[in-house]
Amino acid sequence: MKLGISSYSLLNDINAGKLDILDVVQWVADNGGEHLELVPYGFTVVDQPDLADQIREKAKEVGIELSAYSLPANFIQPTEEAFEAEVERLKQHVDIVNRMGIKIMRHDVTAFTLPPEEMTIHHFEKHFEEMVRGSQLLADYAAQFGITTTIENHGFNVQSSDRVQRVIHAVNRGNFKSTVDVGNFLCADEEPLVGVKKNIKYAATVHFKDFYIRPFYENPGGGEWFRTVNGNYLRGAIVGHGDINIREIVKLVKGYGYDGYLTVEFEGMEDCQTGTKIGMENVRRFWEEVNA
Repeated sequence: MKLGISSYSLLNDINAGKLDILDVVQWVADNGGEHLELVPYGFTVVDQPDLADQIREKAKEVGIELSAYSLPANFIQPTEEAFEAEVERLKQHVDIVNRMGIKIMRHDVTAFTLPPEEMTIHHFEKHFEEMVRGSQLLADYAAQFGITTTIENHGFNVQSSDRVQRVIHAVNRGNFKSTVDVGNFLCADEEPLVGVKKNIKYAATVHFKDFYIRPFYENPGGGEWFRTVNGNYLRGAIVGHGDINIREIVKLVKGYGYDGYLTVEFEGMEDCQTGTKIGMENVRRFWEEVNA
């Protein structure tokens, strides 16, 4: 097991100018992390190869790995030309991922922000072939570099475990797997333990996040709450502080025999550096307590 974070966890401080992405690399090493997943928000590398090189060298200098790279993507396009342009755009990211020595790249298959009618199973079925074809083209391109591409349970339309599995099986590529996010199943109102249990066998990497959960009929009031597919309320929490049974999920993941990257993704209202550090400490402690 290698424990680290997503750069998204520190996005508030990146956006505030308190940290740049090279500072984030240093932060991971200074706070006991072993790897960093890059999410190009608050910085970009696809158009800045020099920065990509600096990040790669900084990671080597401080002794951490660059574990993965995650970015938005949308294969549901109005024309074939737009579809092909999206595939070509994503191939440019594969190239920069290869330049940085990263071996896992997560891409979405639909837009993240969707109206309710595009979160449905009907929309999923209508556009299924496009999602599969785009994923196949990208996986085939990435294979020449030894890169595994992944689909995450992310984005409201392809967020439940069954839909993720259906895409994986249809793509049918040995280097196409899943970024299993233990919290994101809740966005589709799926019990996280169930979602993780069903999809851990497809995992190339695992995200740990936590949420506070309130039902649709109990508006919690102010704060950074958002709504699930069925209107329930979620708010990001420090991993181990929220309503997800993180300890049991850790037991499940470790019990399955998974021994890869564990990536803390903090989305709470607390100070992002504090929240991320506590989350890492909790995941490490819970992991060590299993079979102790």
